[in-house]
Amino acid sequence: MKESGERRALRSTTVLLVSRDGKTAMGGDGQVTLGETVIKGNARKVRRIYQGKVVAGFAGATADAFTLLSRFEGKLEQYQGQLERASIELTKDWRTDKYLRHLEALMIVSDGKDSFLISGKGDVIASDEGLLAVGSGSMYALAAARALMRHTELSAKEIVEESLRIAGEICIYTNSDIVVEEV
Repeated sequence: MKESGERRALRSTTVLLVSRDGKTAMGGDGQVTLGETVIKGNARKVRRIYQGKVVAGFAGATADAFTLLSRFEGKLEQYQGQLERASIELTKDWRTDKYLRHLEALMIVSDGKDSFLISGKGDVIASDEGLLAVGSGSMYALAAARALMRHTELSAKEIVEESLRIAGEICIYTNSDIVVEEV
């Protein structure tokens, strides 16, 4: 905390999802920043869950993100891997549970067929164009991915990697330690 009692901003993460030609790739950088200091450079913010069938990426406060990831995995189990239903049910809980509603994080989830951005405000957003992004450098990565989708034949994985590299060159809260998972 700062001397004024104000919380210092914990900034981290750029997570990008790209779907193209029947493949979905999600990647995230590894940087975690506290104030003006990089406190970790190789955090893993994209993970396989639900028997390796779903990829999830998160941005926001780390403990909050892990809490939500754990809850989401429970919803996937409860609804036999139905991604959309699990996403909606997590969002309902997130908005109404006294503890969960204070969590500060965003998630992107995908099973390769469907992909959603999930927020604590009640949003379950599907992409119209096969692109979703969250985090500090998300708009840079999203802009790069849109351009690469329109003007190249790169694969989903290659677009994620290059877009995150570009975001890392622009956003001080994003680095080039990139993890990519495909479904």
